Amino acid sequence: MIASKQSKDWKWSGLLAGCIVMVLGMVSSVLLGAVNYNWHTAWDAVFHYDEQVTEQVIIRTTRLPRAFIAAAIGASLAIAGALMQTLTRNPLAAPSVLGVNAGATFLVVLGAVAFSVSSMQVLMMLAFAGAAGAAIIVYVLGSVGRDGLTPLKIVLAGAAMTALFSSFTQGILVLNKQGLNTVLYWLTGTIAGRSPDNLLAVLPYMALCWVAAWLIARDMNLLMMGEDSAKGLGQKTIGIKVTAGVIIVVLAGSSVSVAGPIGFIGIVIPHVSRFFAGVDHRWVIPYCAVLGAILLLGADIAARFIMIPEELPVGVMTAAIGAPFFMYIARKGAARS
Repeated sequence: MIASKQSKDWKWSGLLAGCIVMVLGMVSSVLLGAVNYNWHTAWDAVFHYDEQVTEQVIIRTTRLPRAFIAAAIGASLAIAGALMQTLTRNPLAAPSVLGVNAGATFLVVLGAVAFSVSSMQVLMMLAFAGAAGAAIIVYVLGSVGRDGLTPLKIVLAGAAMTALFSSFTQGILVLNKQGLNTVLYWLTGTIAGRSPDNLLAVLPYMALCWVAAWLIARDMNLLMMGEDSAKGLGQKTIGIKVTAGVIIVVLAGSSVSVAGPIGFIGIVIPHVSRFFAGVDHRWVIPYCAVLGAILLLGADIAARFIMIPEELPVGVMTAAIGAPFFMYIARKGAARS
């Protein structure tokens, strides 16, 4: 009992420390960049806004939304990755690996380039549809065969769908070269230049899914024990799987519609969260939200300083961080096999 209470206290302490680091990361995102701003200017931009002061306008319309967008998308992708890894029983599962991001990207590019769609609400719905379609196809392909769904089959299906949708996306851009300039920077994954309206359009859906992910955390713990064990304990596994799938699709689709396909957060952060919080999803989900936000905020800040005054897309930074981790997890899994 005492050990359990101490463990819980440590988890709360770690979560609180993470929240503090996240807030510091958001403040740093507002203050730091090609042009640095001081605390006083940032404070006035938030609480004593003056449209005549250029620095306050930049902070209010660019830096502040960018910090919130980074935190929201980082949290969403990390939570989606954690649910996907439990759902598929695969430590390499993530929206960027299993084709979910690629499917969302394809429909968004198709709508923006081929049909000149500019409405954020329409692009968001296209992202949801693309993410859902890709997830369903990958799940069906990964389940085909006598032995049913296996970690290896679902990774292979995800890789195939990622390649297929990426080819479709590139084909659209080849056929419409004028549209290439419109979406090229976005395709690499970026949160630069996104307006507050972009976040406000998807934030209600994201927030609802954050809460829903935590509410099904206990059920995900049962599902992690195996489908037969979960059914034996009275769980309606199909309903939980569908609910988790919807949450993953909404979180991945809304993230892609705002910032493009940012990869590897959904792989890295769930493993880091389990290292600190254990396997209980009631702790893993909040840890994923906080640590995912911290990772994307840190990657975005770093992207501003590598090629001053130019900026690297944040998707490049997360790939540089996540690719070695992906290979480590893959090698570790292969060794166990």
